[in-house]
Amino acid sequence: NPSNFKNAGRMAPVEQVSWDDCQEFVRKVNARVAGGGFRLPTEAEWEYACRAGTASALNSGKELTSTTGRCLNLDEAAWYGETSGGTTHPVGERQPNVWGLYDMHGNVWEWCQDWHGEYPSGSVTDPAGPGSGSGRVGRGGGWFLSARRCRSALRLRLDPGNRSSLMGLRLA
Repeated sequence: NPSNFKNAGRMAPVEQVSWDDCQEFVRKVNARVAGGGFRLPTEAEWEYACRAGTASALNSGKELTSTTGRCLNLDEAAWYGETSGGTTHPVGERQPNVWGLYDMHGNVWEWCQDWHGEYPSGSVTDPAGPGSGSGRVGRGGGWFLSARRCRSALRLRLDPGNRSSLMGLRLA
């Protein structure tokens, strides 16, 4: 476990993993699990799962009440700068979205499969990211960020070799 934070025990999100590390982990999981097929979600899949049918800033259907300080609506679902105490927390301690997915906001950013790029113009269904680029996509916000950085639509561009206590993963 490469994580910087070990205080949250076995239920802590894994962090300190690069996109490249995630690809190696996925390869190993698929080799051990009959049928395999695990991967990082695309950016579109990640946002769809996070929003769970909502169109609001938060996957609870609520809006941010503060972008720079404590946000009581975000407190329900996320560990972020105002609530985390400077560390990650065990997954599942905050409320899930209506689809039962925990920690889509805050705790750690999550790597997506896609290269970072401009969104396609016009209406699209399940868009794929660009075929190449200089950075990969991260979504979700993190334990040290302000409330505005944990909203459903925020995206991050990072070098695929970047490792930090801010970056983790979720498998699709």
